[in-house]
Amino acid sequence: MSVNQITQSSKGQKGKRTSMNRPQSTVDGDIYIGFRSDFDNEANTPTCRVRLHNLFRQIEKEFDLLYQENQNLHDKIELLNEKIESASYDKQTYDCMDFDNNFPKLLNKKLSTTSSQKLKTAHKLKAQTSKIVSSFKAPHMNCNLLKEYIGHKDGVWEVSVARPGQPIIGTASADHTACVWSMDTTRCLLQYQGHSGSVNSIRFHPLKDLVLTASGDGSAHIWQAVVNWDLPSSEEELEGDECDDRSDTRVSTLRTPVCELGGHMGAISAAEWLAGADQVITAAWDRLAVLHDVETGLVLTTLSGHDLELTHTATHPIQKLAVTSSRDTTFRLWDFRDNVNSVSVFQGHTESVTSTVFTREDKVVSSSDDRSVKVWDLRNMRSPVATIRADSAVNRISVSNTGVIAIPHDNRQVRLFDLTGQRLARLPRSSRQGHNRMVAGTAWAEDNASGANLFTCGFDRRVIGWSVQSLKDI
Repeated sequence: MSVNQITQSSKGQKGKRTSMNRPQSTVDGDIYIGFRSDFDNEANTPTCRVRLHNLFRQIEKEFDLLYQENQNLHDKIELLNEKIESASYDKQTYDCMDFDNNFPKLLNKKLSTTSSQKLKTAHKLKAQTSKIVSSFKAPHMNCNLLKEYIGHKDGVWEVSVARPGQPIIGTASADHTACVWSMDTTRCLLQYQGHSGSVNSIRFHPLKDLVLTASGDGSAHIWQAVVNWDLPSSEEELEGDECDDRSDTRVSTLRTPVCELGGHMGAISAAEWLAGADQVITAAWDRLAVLHDVETGLVLTTLSGHDLELTHTATHPIQKLAVTSSRDTTFRLWDFRDNVNSVSVFQGHTESVTSTVFTREDKVVSSSDDRSVKVWDLRNMRSPVATIRADSAVNRISVSNTGVIAIPHDNRQVRLFDLTGQRLARLPRSSRQGHNRMVAGTAWAEDNASGANLFTCGFDRRVIGWSVQSLKDI
Protein backbone atom coordinates (compact mmCIF):
# COMPACT_ATOMS: atom_id res chain seq x y z
CA MET A 1 0.00 0.00 0.00
CA SER A 2 1.50 3.34 -1.01
CA VAL A 3 1.65 6.63 0.90
CA ASN A 4 -0.72 8.11 -1.68
CA GLN A 5 -3.28 5.36 -1.17
CA ILE A 6 -3.24 5.75 2.62
CA THR A 7 -3.61 9.53 2.36
CA GLN A 8 -6.42 9.38 -0.18
CA SER A 9 -8.31 6.77 1.79
CA SER A 10 -8.48 9.10 4.78
CA LYS A 11 -10.20 11.87 2.86
CA GLY A 12 -13.93 12.31 3.29
CA GLN A 13 -16.34 11.73 0.45
CA LYS A 14 -19.28 14.01 -0.25
CA GLY A 15 -22.68 12.37 -0.17
CA LYS A 16 -25.11 12.58 -3.06
CA ARG A 17 -28.03 14.98 -2.74
CA THR A 18 -31.52 13.93 -3.74
CA SER A 19 -34.34 16.32 -4.56
CA MET A 20 -37.99 15.83 -3.61
CA ASN A 21 -41.06 17.56 -5.02
CA ARG A 22 -42.51 19.81 -2.34
CA PRO A 23 -45.77 21.74 -2.44
CA GLN A 24 -45.18 25.44 -2.80
CA SER A 25 -46.12 26.84 0.58
CA THR A 26 -44.85 29.95 2.26
CA VAL A 27 -45.56 28.41 5.66
CA ASP A 28 -43.49 25.33 4.89
CA GLY A 29 -40.80 27.56 3.49
CA ASP A 30 -40.67 29.65 6.63
CA ILE A 31 -40.56 26.54 8.81
CA TYR A 32 -37.75 25.03 6.69
CA ILE A 33 -35.72 28.23 6.75
CA GLY A 34 -36.17 28.54 10.49
CA PHE A 35 -35.14 24.90 11.06
CA ARG A 36 -32.10 25.32 8.83
CA SER A 37 -31.06 28.45 10.69
CA ASP A 38 -31.49 26.75 14.09
CA PHE A 39 -29.40 23.78 12.90
CA ASP A 40 -26.60 25.99 11.62
CA ASN A 41 -26.53 27.90 14.88
CA GLU A 42 -26.58 24.67 16.91
CA ALA A 43 -23.72 23.19 14.85
CA ASN A 44 -21.49 26.01 16.04
CA THR A 45 -22.19 25.45 19.71
CA PRO A 46 -19.68 23.59 21.92
CA THR A 47 -22.38 21.14 22.99
CA CYS A 48 -23.00 20.07 19.39
CA ARG A 49 -19.31 19.70 18.69
CA VAL A 50 -18.82 17.54 21.78
CA ARG A 51 -21.75 15.36 20.73
CA LEU A 52 -20.27 14.91 17.24
CA HIS A 53 -16.91 13.97 18.72
CA ASN A 54 -18.57 11.36 20.93
CA LEU A 55 -20.42 9.89 17.96
CA PHE A 56 -17.21 9.66 15.97
CA ARG A 57 -15.49 7.92 18.89
CA GLN A 58 -18.30 5.35 19.00
CA ILE A 59 -17.96 4.74 15.26
CA GLU A 60 -14.20 4.33 15.60
CA LYS A 61 -14.62 1.91 18.52
CA GLU A 62 -17.10 -0.22 16.57
CA PHE A 63 -14.74 -0.25 13.60
CA ASP A 64 -11.84 -1.41 15.81
CA LEU A 65 -14.00 -4.25 17.18
CA LEU A 66 -14.95 -5.36 13.67
CA TYR A 67 -11.33 -5.13 12.57
CA GLN A 68 -10.17 -7.26 15.50
CA GLU A 69 -12.82 -9.90 14.74
CA ASN A 70 -11.63 -9.95 11.15
CA GLN A 71 -8.01 -10.41 12.25
CA ASN A 72 -8.99 -13.27 14.56
CA LEU A 73 -10.70 -15.00 11.64
CA HIS A 74 -7.54 -14.50 9.56
CA ASP A 75 -5.48 -16.09 12.35
CA LYS A 76 -7.75 -19.13 12.38
CA ILE A 77 -7.52 -19.46 8.59
CA GLU A 78 -3.71 -19.23 8.72
CA LEU A 79 -3.60 -21.91 11.41
CA LEU A 80 -5.76 -24.22 9.30
CA ASN A 81 -3.59 -23.54 6.24
CA GLU A 82 -0.47 -24.45 8.20
CA LYS A 83 -2.07 -27.72 9.29
CA ILE A 84 -3.04 -28.47 5.69
CA GLU A 85 0.50 -27.68 4.50
CA SER A 86 1.96 -29.94 7.19
CA ALA A 87 -0.36 -32.81 6.25
CA SER A 88 0.34 -32.31 2.55
CA TYR A 89 4.08 -32.27 3.24
CA ASP A 90 3.96 -35.61 5.07
CA LYS A 91 1.89 -37.22 2.30
CA GLN A 92 3.96 -35.81 -0.56
CA THR A 93 7.25 -36.81 1.17
CA TYR A 94 6.02 -40.40 1.55
CA ASP A 95 4.84 -40.53 -2.06
CA CYS A 96 8.10 -39.10 -3.30
CA MET A 97 10.23 -41.55 -1.30
CA ASP A 98 8.15 -44.43 -2.57
CA PHE A 99 8.44 -43.12 -6.12
CA ASP A 100 12.24 -42.78 -5.83
CA ASN A 101 12.68 -46.30 -4.42
CA ASN A 102 10.60 -47.94 -7.13
CA PHE A 103 11.59 -45.72 -10.03
CA PRO A 104 14.51 -47.95 -11.30
CA LYS A 105 12.23 -51.02 -11.33
CA LEU A 106 9.49 -49.14 -13.07
CA LEU A 107 11.96 -47.77 -15.58
CA ASN A 108 13.31 -51.23 -16.51
CA LYS A 109 9.79 -52.58 -16.83
CA LYS A 110 8.66 -49.69 -18.99
CA LEU A 111 11.70 -50.03 -21.30
CA SER A 112 10.45 -53.41 -22.40
CA THR A 113 6.76 -52.64 -22.63
CA THR A 114 6.27 -48.94 -23.42
CA SER A 115 7.46 -46.36 -25.90
CA SER A 116 9.96 -43.58 -25.33
CA GLN A 117 7.09 -41.11 -25.08
CA LYS A 118 5.88 -42.78 -21.89
CA LEU A 119 9.42 -42.59 -20.45
CA LYS A 120 9.39 -38.83 -20.97
CA THR A 121 6.07 -38.69 -19.15
CA ALA A 122 7.55 -40.61 -16.21
CA HIS A 123 10.51 -38.24 -15.98
CA LYS A 124 8.14 -35.27 -16.11
CA LEU A 125 5.98 -36.78 -13.36
CA LYS A 126 9.01 -37.24 -11.12
CA ALA A 127 10.12 -33.66 -11.67
CA GLN A 128 6.66 -32.35 -10.86
CA THR A 129 6.46 -34.48 -7.71
CA SER A 130 9.84 -33.22 -6.51
CA LYS A 131 8.78 -29.65 -7.20
CA ILE A 132 5.61 -30.10 -5.15
CA VAL A 133 7.55 -31.56 -2.23
CA SER A 134 10.15 -28.75 -2.36
CA SER A 135 7.42 -26.19 -1.80
CA PHE A 136 6.81 -27.71 1.65
CA LYS A 137 10.44 -27.69 2.78
CA ALA A 138 11.22 -26.66 6.33
CA PRO A 139 12.42 -23.08 6.95
CA HIS A 140 16.12 -22.32 6.47
CA MET A 141 16.10 -19.56 9.11
CA ASN A 142 15.42 -19.38 12.82
CA CYS A 143 13.42 -16.20 13.60
CA ASN A 144 12.67 -14.88 17.08
CA LEU A 145 11.15 -11.64 18.34
CA LEU A 146 13.59 -9.82 20.64
CA LYS A 147 12.64 -6.15 21.01
CA GLU A 148 9.67 -3.81 20.61
CA TYR A 149 9.97 -0.06 20.14
CA ILE A 150 6.69 1.60 21.10
CA GLY A 151 5.90 5.28 21.24
CA HIS A 152 4.66 6.63 17.90
CA LYS A 153 1.11 7.92 17.84
CA ASP A 154 0.40 6.89 14.25
CA GLY A 155 1.59 4.37 11.67
CA VAL A 156 5.32 3.98 11.05
CA TRP A 157 6.25 4.24 7.37
CA GLU A 158 9.92 3.32 7.52
CA VAL A 159 12.67 2.04 9.79
CA SER A 160 16.36 2.61 9.09
CA VAL A 161 19.63 1.43 10.68
CA ALA A 162 22.59 3.72 11.40
CA ARG A 163 26.13 3.12 10.15
CA PRO A 164 28.18 0.25 11.67
CA GLY A 165 29.31 0.96 15.21
CA GLN A 166 26.23 3.04 16.03
CA PRO A 167 23.64 0.80 17.80
CA ILE A 168 20.68 3.00 16.90
CA ILE A 169 17.72 2.86 14.53
CA GLY A 170 15.51 5.60 13.12
CA THR A 171 11.78 5.59 12.42
CA ALA A 172 9.58 7.82 10.23
CA SER A 173 5.94 8.12 11.22
CA ALA A 174 2.66 9.54 10.01
CA ASP A 175 2.41 11.35 13.38
CA HIS A 176 4.71 14.07 11.87
CA THR A 177 7.77 12.94 13.87
CA ALA A 178 10.94 10.94 13.36
CA CYS A 179 12.57 9.10 16.26
CA VAL A 180 16.04 7.75 17.01
CA TRP A 181 16.04 4.66 19.23
CA SER A 182 18.63 2.65 21.12
CA MET A 183 18.75 -0.87 19.68
CA ASP A 184 19.52 -2.51 23.01
CA THR A 185 17.44 -0.53 25.53
CA THR A 186 14.52 0.23 23.14
CA ARG A 187 14.55 3.80 24.49
CA CYS A 188 13.62 6.77 22.30
CA LEU A 189 16.79 8.88 22.47
CA LEU A 190 15.77 11.75 20.19
CA GLN A 191 12.56 12.92 18.57
CA TYR A 192 12.60 15.23 15.55
CA GLN A 193 9.55 17.50 15.29
CA GLY A 194 10.60 19.79 12.43
CA HIS A 195 8.11 18.56 9.83
CA SER A 196 4.51 19.73 9.52
CA GLY A 197 3.35 16.61 7.65
CA SER A 198 3.75 12.85 7.72
CA VAL A 199 7.39 11.77 7.82
CA ASN A 200 7.63 9.22 5.03
CA SER A 201 11.28 8.13 5.06
CA ILE A 202 14.43 8.34 7.17
CA ARG A 203 18.09 7.70 6.32
CA PHE A 204 21.31 8.02 8.36
CA HIS A 205 24.43 9.66 6.92
CA PRO A 206 27.07 6.99 6.13
CA LEU A 207 29.86 8.87 7.97
CA LYS A 208 28.45 11.70 10.11
CA ASP A 209 25.80 12.08 12.82
CA LEU A 210 23.28 13.45 10.35
CA VAL A 211 19.82 12.20 9.44
CA LEU A 212 17.82 12.78 6.24
CA THR A 213 14.02 12.75 6.41
CA ALA A 214 11.34 13.29 3.74
CA SER A 215 7.85 14.50 4.51
CA GLY A 216 4.38 15.02 3.17
CA ASP A 217 4.86 18.75 3.80
CA GLY A 218 6.85 18.86 0.53
CA SER A 219 10.31 19.20 2.08
CA ALA A 220 13.29 17.05 3.02
CA HIS A 221 15.30 17.92 6.13
CA ILE A 222 18.88 17.18 7.16
CA TRP A 223 19.25 17.36 10.93
CA GLN A 224 21.85 16.66 13.60
CA ALA A 225 21.35 13.33 15.36
CA VAL A 226 23.04 14.01 18.70
CA VAL A 227 21.65 11.46 21.15
CA ASN A 228 21.79 11.31 24.94
CA TRP A 229 23.16 7.92 25.93
CA ASP A 230 22.73 8.67 29.66
CA LEU A 231 18.96 8.14 29.52
CA PRO A 232 17.73 5.26 31.72
CA SER A 233 16.92 1.98 30.03
CA SER A 234 13.40 0.71 29.52
CA GLU A 235 13.84 -1.76 32.38
CA GLU A 236 14.26 1.18 34.77
CA GLU A 237 10.95 2.71 33.71
CA LEU A 238 7.57 1.94 35.18
CA GLU A 239 5.94 -0.94 33.39
CA GLY A 240 3.39 0.16 30.79
CA ASP A 241 4.89 3.62 30.11
CA GLU A 242 5.35 4.60 26.48
CA CYS A 243 7.93 6.77 24.78
CA ASP A 244 5.47 9.41 23.69
CA ASP A 245 4.18 9.78 27.28
CA ARG A 246 7.73 10.47 28.52
CA SER A 247 8.85 12.61 25.57
CA ASP A 248 8.18 15.94 27.30
CA THR A 249 10.50 15.21 30.23
CA ARG A 250 12.88 12.37 29.33
CA VAL A 251 13.36 12.41 25.53
CA SER A 252 15.36 15.10 23.75
CA THR A 253 13.45 16.91 21.04
CA LEU A 254 14.71 18.78 17.99
CA ARG A 255 12.74 21.12 15.73
CA THR A 256 15.35 22.93 13.62
CA PRO A 257 17.10 21.25 10.67
CA VAL A 258 20.66 21.89 9.55
CA CYS A 259 19.44 22.15 5.96
CA GLU A 260 16.03 22.16 4.28
CA LEU A 261 15.68 20.82 0.72
CA GLY A 262 12.85 21.92 -1.55
CA GLY A 263 12.21 21.75 -5.27
CA HIS A 264 8.94 19.83 -5.16
CA MET A 265 5.29 20.81 -5.55
CA GLY A 266 3.91 17.80 -3.67
CA ALA A 267 4.55 15.38 -0.83
CA ILE A 268 8.00 13.76 -0.82
CA SER A 269 7.69 10.00 -0.46
CA ALA A 270 11.40 9.18 0.00
CA ALA A 271 14.90 10.67 0.14
CA GLU A 272 18.33 9.03 0.04
CA TRP A 273 22.04 9.93 0.16
CA LEU A 274 23.92 9.41 -3.10
CA ALA A 275 27.27 7.58 -2.93
CA GLY A 276 29.76 9.91 -1.28
CA ALA A 277 26.92 11.62 0.65
CA ASP A 278 27.60 15.03 -0.93
CA GLN A 279 24.31 14.81 -2.83
CA VAL A 280 20.73 13.78 -1.99
CA ILE A 281 17.99 12.49 -4.27
CA THR A 282 14.31 12.99 -3.42
CA ALA A 283 11.21 11.40 -4.99
CA ALA A 284 7.77 13.01 -4.74
CA TRP A 285 4.13 12.89 -5.73
CA ASP A 286 4.69 15.65 -8.32
CA ARG A 287 6.13 12.87 -10.55
CA LEU A 288 9.64 14.31 -10.22
CA ALA A 289 12.91 13.23 -8.65
CA VAL A 290 15.32 15.99 -7.65
CA LEU A 291 19.09 15.86 -7.11
CA HIS A 292 20.25 18.27 -4.38
CA ASP A 293 23.65 19.57 -3.27
CA VAL A 294 24.05 18.89 0.46
CA GLU A 295 26.46 21.73 1.22
CA THR A 296 24.44 24.50 -0.42
CA GLY A 297 20.96 22.94 -0.39
CA LEU A 298 20.49 23.94 -4.04
CA VAL A 299 18.71 21.89 -6.70
CA LEU A 300 21.26 20.41 -9.13
CA THR A 301 19.01 18.44 -11.48
CA THR A 302 15.31 17.79 -11.86
CA LEU A 303 14.60 14.28 -13.13
CA SER A 304 11.33 13.88 -15.02
CA GLY A 305 9.71 11.09 -17.02
CA HIS A 306 7.43 9.16 -14.70
CA ASP A 307 3.72 9.37 -15.56
CA LEU A 308 2.38 9.06 -11.99
CA GLU A 309 3.46 9.75 -8.42
CA LEU A 310 6.85 8.48 -7.23
CA THR A 311 6.70 6.06 -4.30
CA HIS A 312 10.35 5.38 -3.42
CA THR A 313 13.99 6.00 -4.26
CA ALA A 314 17.21 4.17 -3.41
CA THR A 315 20.90 4.52 -4.29
CA HIS A 316 23.81 2.18 -5.00
CA PRO A 317 26.13 1.73 -1.99
CA ILE A 318 29.36 2.65 -3.82
CA GLN A 319 28.42 3.94 -7.30
CA LYS A 320 26.52 7.07 -8.26
CA LEU A 321 23.42 5.19 -9.38
CA ALA A 322 19.85 5.70 -8.21
CA VAL A 323 16.48 4.09 -8.85
CA THR A 324 13.05 5.68 -8.58
CA SER A 325 9.80 3.73 -8.25
CA SER A 326 6.41 4.96 -9.37
CA ARG A 327 2.71 4.22 -9.40
CA ASP A 328 2.97 4.11 -13.22
CA THR A 329 4.11 0.42 -12.83
CA THR A 330 7.72 1.24 -13.82
CA PHE A 331 11.00 2.01 -12.11
CA ARG A 332 13.86 4.02 -13.59
CA LEU A 333 17.62 3.65 -13.23
CA TRP A 334 19.49 6.98 -13.18
CA ASP A 335 23.25 7.04 -13.88
CA PHE A 336 25.14 10.06 -12.47
CA ARG A 337 28.66 8.71 -13.09
CA ASP A 338 29.11 10.75 -16.26
CA ASN A 339 28.53 14.42 -16.96
CA VAL A 340 25.51 13.45 -19.07
CA ASN A 341 22.92 11.82 -16.82
CA SER A 342 21.43 8.72 -18.46
CA VAL A 343 18.22 6.91 -17.61
CA SER A 344 16.79 3.44 -18.27
CA VAL A 345 13.12 2.51 -17.89
CA PHE A 346 12.04 -0.94 -16.70
CA GLN A 347 8.56 -2.34 -17.10
CA GLY A 348 8.20 -5.56 -15.16
CA HIS A 349 5.17 -4.99 -12.95
CA THR A 350 1.45 -4.58 -13.59
CA GLU A 351 0.66 -2.30 -10.64
CA SER A 352 2.36 0.38 -8.58
CA VAL A 353 6.05 -0.27 -7.82
CA THR A 354 6.36 0.31 -4.08
CA SER A 355 10.16 0.09 -3.73
CA THR A 356 13.35 -0.75 -5.60
CA VAL A 357 16.70 -1.40 -3.91
CA PHE A 358 20.26 -2.31 -4.90
CA THR A 359 22.13 -5.36 -3.60
CA ARG A 360 25.83 -5.93 -3.01
CA GLU A 361 25.82 -8.42 -5.92
CA ASP A 362 25.01 -5.64 -8.43
CA LYS A 363 21.41 -6.68 -8.63
CA VAL A 364 18.22 -4.66 -8.29
CA VAL A 365 15.17 -5.95 -6.41
CA SER A 366 11.75 -4.39 -7.01
CA SER A 367 8.46 -4.83 -5.12
CA SER A 368 4.94 -4.02 -6.19
CA ASP A 369 1.28 -3.90 -5.30
CA ASP A 370 0.82 -6.63 -7.94
CA ARG A 371 1.90 -9.13 -5.22
CA SER A 372 5.31 -9.84 -6.68
CA VAL A 373 9.00 -9.18 -6.04
CA LYS A 374 11.43 -9.32 -8.96
CA VAL A 375 15.22 -9.67 -8.98
CA TRP A 376 17.12 -7.99 -11.84
CA ASP A 377 20.76 -8.20 -12.94
CA LEU A 378 22.35 -4.79 -13.60
CA ARG A 379 24.36 -6.25 -16.49
CA ASN A 380 21.25 -7.43 -18.34
CA MET A 381 17.96 -5.94 -17.17
CA ARG A 382 15.76 -6.94 -20.09
CA SER A 383 13.94 -9.45 -17.91
CA PRO A 384 14.11 -10.45 -14.22
CA VAL A 385 16.35 -13.34 -13.20
CA ALA A 386 13.88 -14.38 -10.47
CA THR A 387 10.25 -13.65 -9.62
CA ILE A 388 8.72 -14.15 -6.18
CA ARG A 389 4.93 -14.48 -6.06
CA ALA A 390 3.07 -13.41 -2.94
CA ASP A 391 -0.51 -13.51 -1.68
CA SER A 392 -0.62 -9.83 -0.72
CA ALA A 393 0.66 -6.45 -1.88
CA VAL A 394 4.33 -5.85 -1.03
CA ASN A 395 5.67 -2.70 0.64
CA ARG A 396 9.24 -1.40 1.21
CA ILE A 397 11.69 -4.28 1.07
CA SER A 398 15.31 -4.54 2.20
CA VAL A 399 18.16 -6.89 1.25
CA SER A 400 20.91 -8.05 3.63
CA ASN A 401 24.59 -8.25 2.72
CA THR A 402 24.17 -12.02 2.47
CA GLY A 403 21.38 -11.68 -0.08
CA VAL A 404 18.30 -12.29 2.07
CA ILE A 405 15.24 -10.28 1.01
CA ALA A 406 12.90 -9.20 3.81
CA ILE A 407 9.44 -8.74 2.28
CA PRO A 408 6.72 -6.85 4.24
CA HIS A 409 3.11 -7.40 3.22
CA ASP A 410 -0.25 -5.70 3.54
CA ASN A 411 -1.58 -8.86 5.22
CA ARG A 412 0.72 -8.37 8.27
CA GLN A 413 3.21 -11.04 7.20
CA VAL A 414 6.97 -10.71 6.68
CA ARG A 415 8.63 -13.36 4.52
CA LEU A 416 12.30 -14.04 3.79
CA PHE A 417 13.59 -15.14 0.37
CA ASP A 418 17.00 -15.41 -1.26
CA LEU A 419 17.99 -13.75 -4.54
CA THR A 420 17.15 -16.91 -6.52
CA GLY A 421 13.52 -16.74 -5.37
CA GLN A 422 13.74 -19.57 -2.83
CA ARG A 423 11.66 -19.13 0.30
CA LEU A 424 13.75 -19.20 3.47
CA ALA A 425 11.34 -18.42 6.32
CA ARG A 426 8.37 -16.45 7.57
CA LEU A 427 8.59 -14.28 10.67
CA PRO A 428 6.34 -15.53 13.49
CA ARG A 429 2.96 -13.86 13.61
CA SER A 430 0.17 -14.51 16.06
CA SER A 431 -2.10 -12.63 18.45
CA ARG A 432 0.82 -12.43 20.91
CA GLN A 433 3.71 -11.48 18.64
CA GLY A 434 4.26 -9.89 15.27
CA HIS A 435 2.39 -7.01 13.65
CA ASN A 436 -1.40 -6.78 13.72
CA ARG A 437 -1.69 -4.18 10.95
CA MET A 438 -0.02 -3.63 7.57
CA VAL A 439 3.78 -4.02 7.67
CA ALA A 440 5.21 -0.97 5.89
CA GLY A 441 8.98 -1.53 5.84
CA THR A 442 12.01 -3.58 6.90
CA ALA A 443 15.69 -2.90 7.57
CA TRP A 444 18.73 -5.14 8.24
CA ALA A 445 21.39 -4.48 10.90
CA GLU A 446 24.40 -6.41 9.64
CA ASP A 447 26.82 -5.83 12.55
CA ASN A 448 24.45 -6.55 15.45
CA ALA A 449 25.17 -10.28 15.70
CA SER A 450 24.41 -10.56 19.42
CA GLY A 451 21.00 -8.89 19.22
CA ALA A 452 18.27 -8.01 16.75
CA ASN A 453 19.48 -7.94 13.15
CA LEU A 454 16.17 -7.32 11.34
CA PHE A 455 13.72 -4.52 12.11
CA THR A 456 10.15 -4.20 10.86
CA CYS A 457 7.62 -1.39 11.19
CA GLY A 458 3.92 -1.07 10.47
CA PHE A 459 0.65 0.72 10.92
CA ASP A 460 0.07 -0.81 14.33
CA ARG A 461 2.45 1.97 15.48
CA ARG A 462 5.08 -0.58 16.45
CA VAL A 463 8.66 -1.32 15.48
CA ILE A 464 9.91 -4.85 16.15
CA GLY A 465 13.47 -6.15 16.36
CA TRP A 466 14.00 -9.78 15.27
CA SER A 467 16.86 -12.21 15.57
CA VAL A 468 17.21 -13.98 12.21
CA GLN A 469 19.82 -16.72 11.99
CA SER A 470 20.58 -19.39 9.44
CA LEU A 471 20.00 -22.90 10.81
CA LYS A 472 23.47 -23.80 9.56
CA ASP A 473 25.02 -21.22 11.93
CA ILE A 474 23.15 -22.41 15.03
